[in-house]
Amino acid sequence: MKNKSYIGIAFVILIFGIWAVPKIVDRYQNSDIVKNDRLNVANIDRETASILKIGPAPKFSFKNQNEQIIDNKSLEGKIYLVEFFFTKCPTICPVMNKNMRLIDSTFANRKDFQIVSVSIDPENDTFDVLKKHAEKLGASENWNFVRADKAYTFEVATRGFNLYAGQNNKVAGGFEHSGLFALVDKNGNIKSRTDDFGNPIVYYDGLSAKAVTELITDIKTLLN
Repeated sequence: MKNKSYIGIAFVILIFGIWAVPKIVDRYQNSDIVKNDRLNVANIDRETASILKIGPAPKFSFKNQNEQIIDNKSLEGKIYLVEFFFTKCPTICPVMNKNMRLIDSTFANRKDFQIVSVSIDPENDTFDVLKKHAEKLGASENWNFVRADKAYTFEVATRGFNLYAGQNNKVAGGFEHSGLFALVDKNGNIKSRTDDFGNPIVYYDGLSAKAVTELITDIKTLLN
């Protein structure tokens, strides 16, 4: 009787597999599992062997330390990086600042390259504070330290770029944010290299010296 029960169970599993597996594969092929209203990697465009088009950068509009408007239109035809930070950040921002400073100095003479560092603490990071921060870092004219309303900024970060940014009074500095850098090409598309397995990394780790070196290489590729 036990053998008959096992055979019956095996038969049911076999029938279910024949029915279910093609449907699961079809869902993956059509990206139904990962579709949402935020940036995702379901529809990446494998333009080259090393740098992929992830998707269009979200719409945004900020003002920089000189109170100039920095938005998608002003950045048209330019390659740029986007990061989220705040000047009083006591944890990861100093490392991000150091690595971004290296990138800034590498491309300081390129008018077709820009950096957009978005403050997630606009109440403290006034235009004057951002200007002094830029001077302290020795930033070139290509490096924009920008601000806007806090709620709007969080929306651009989390819903637009799908990079976490938020307020948390329980952590050092009172804010949390991603340490990643977003690379956008001259056509306004987010670009990414692949990892060792051929998967898109989507964003570059702003805390990793290796990732920053790779990012500089990819910027040079896009500029040329």
